[in-house]
Amino acid sequence: MLDVSRNAKLFACLCSVRRAAVALLSLALVPISAASASVSNTPAASGLTNRVVIVENANATEAFQPRPEAVRQMVDQGISKLLLTTNASAAWRQLATTQDIIGLKVYCALGSHCGTRPALVAAVIEGLMAAGFHASNIVVWDKHRGDLRRAGFFELGTRYGVAIEGAADVGWDSTNYYEAPLVGNLLYGDLEFGRKDEGAGRKSYISKLITRRLTKIIQLTPLLNHNTAGVCGNLYSLTMGSVDNTVRFEADPRHMATAVPEIYALQALGDKVVLNIVDALICQYQGEDQGLLHYSIVLNELRFSKDPVALDTLSLQELDWQRRAARVRSPTNHIEIYQNAALLELGANDLPSIKIERVR
Repeated sequence: MLDVSRNAKLFACLCSVRRAAVALLSLALVPISAASASVSNTPAASGLTNRVVIVENANATEAFQPRPEAVRQMVDQGISKLLLTTNASAAWRQLATTQDIIGLKVYCALGSHCGTRPALVAAVIEGLMAAGFHASNIVVWDKHRGDLRRAGFFELGTRYGVAIEGAADVGWDSTNYYEAPLVGNLLYGDLEFGRKDEGAGRKSYISKLITRRLTKIIQLTPLLNHNTAGVCGNLYSLTMGSVDNTVRFEADPRHMATAVPEIYALQALGDKVVLNIVDALICQYQGEDQGLLHYSIVLNELRFSKDPVALDTLSLQELDWQRRAARVRSPTNHIEIYQNAALLELGANDLPSIKIERVR
């Protein structure tokens, strides 16, 4: 089990060593695992670090509602441009094999208007299925099934035959966890709830949905502010949606700044992410846990990258721009999360180093 309580620089060195070892091992295993090697070592997959593709379409929404045909076209354009292919199906097949179980991670606690929009998820499902991925190998998920139902994702399950799952509802894996000295206030549903022994509350367990079922993860996150994390983005959404005993991190920016990137860096979690898409059709720059369309602006954009940190960094910048334009009080963006994530080599948080390519 990874000792994530060490300081960030030492942990970054350990991550570098681990990734180098994995790379050498994968070379040795090419004859045995040619199918998976073809996914991760294709020429088109090289040089993707720090690249962000932003697709714009002025007709993507109408009265704050997505237009499905336009969104599907934007998804096809974005994935093809990012992965340097001539068509979307070839791009999807670079990310995974048809035998993979692909989890589409959404953020839906605020519903379909301010969280990840079902129209975007539908477009990704259609793209995957057109590329030869079977519906039974696609799972739309967030932390709680109840949130997914209220946001309308169960309708997608009925329409396409894909699974809809809640990480907490599936249960927690007692063998895969993040450990920190900070003791949590355990809630009903946490794996160690009710335990009184010494050490209880120091671990956050990963959902069995991730450790035992999903082999690849595609993130679809909204452009939505978060008063502590800065944005309900790729790092925050995946980590806090994948483990239990998270209340101990939510209350203090310092604890969150450490925990979020370290949880993401766990091999059982972040290593499975193959693509990140930011739903920037609408940008909500105030509100966090409430849907406030009067603090929102239509951008009509989708943003694609292999780099979750680069996307979150651009989202922080966008949110700050929109608050300044609206002349509203700007909550503090706790950029320490993204600085620590860069130390752990999860991506780039340096704006000048992020390569943005626009598609109109």
